[in-house]
Amino acid sequence: MTSERIEIWHNPRCSKSRTAKAFLDDAGIDYTERRYLEDPPTADELRAMLERLGLEPWDITRTGEGEAEQLGLSGWARTDAERARWIEALAAHPKLIQRPIVATADGRAVVARDDEALRSVL
Repeated sequence: MTSERIEIWHNPRCSKSRTAKAFLDDAGIDYTERRYLEDPPTADELRAMLERLGLEPWDITRTGEGEAEQLGLSGWARTDAERARWIEALAAHPKLIQRPIVATADGRAVVARDDEALRSVL
């Protein structure tokens, strides 16, 4: 992400993600789109994004996905000791990442599930 831009981790098949992208387009906001299913974030990128979000990996995990059930995520502890395990699962299975995530050049980020959340970082 360059210093002048916003980055959106986007899944074009997700209605919430499409809505956030349309909001940015309608507002004339310059941004970089990262289709994170095609270009998955690394574990290090996820750690950095989680720090910006002020969240833990389980906070941005789509636990209702079939992959989450196959991995048995519902039985995983939500502790510092298990944090790396969650991050590795998200890196290996990007479909489990909550979307969209919008990050600003000044270091803020939000899971932009609604317009209010998106406005909070713009």
